[in-house]
Amino acid sequence: MANVTDGYTFRTMRADDYDQAIELWNGLDGLGLSEADSPERIARFLQRNEGLSFVCEYAGNIIGTILAGHDSRRGFLYHLGVTAEHRGHGIATRLVDRALSALLTEGIDKCHLFVMEHNTGGQRFWSANGWEKRDGILLYSRDLA
Repeated sequence: MANVTDGYTFRTMRADDYDQAIELWNGLDGLGLSEADSPERIARFLQRNEGLSFVCEYAGNIIGTILAGHDSRRGFLYHLGVTAEHRGHGIATRLVDRALSALLTEGIDKCHLFVMEHNTGGQRFWSANGWEKRDGILLYSRDLA
């Protein structure tokens, strides 16, 4: 169900939003993309985490996104972004609120996110919105293929 406020339409993200979403993500400083962001993998993510990710549209164009999912214990947020010309209208906060509300409905009561070290704007946003930077945790990764 779409929600329209101030000319902005917020709705659940669909796999067919991919082309506009990837264009947005490619234009954002500080957002890390990888092969995990292919159309097939994003479609699979959206299917596995149905109803948890959202877009914001303005004049028929996607100008904001957030991906949300969970592992049945903890929620995770990815790819929050709003085009530069639409920042300062509370869009990012409204996207986050929708994602967190959807996670809470799924029974998830704690959420994590990753911010690239060089993404100072992202760090400021999350800190200003009540998110706490964790110390003492190291992230390890390994390719499985």
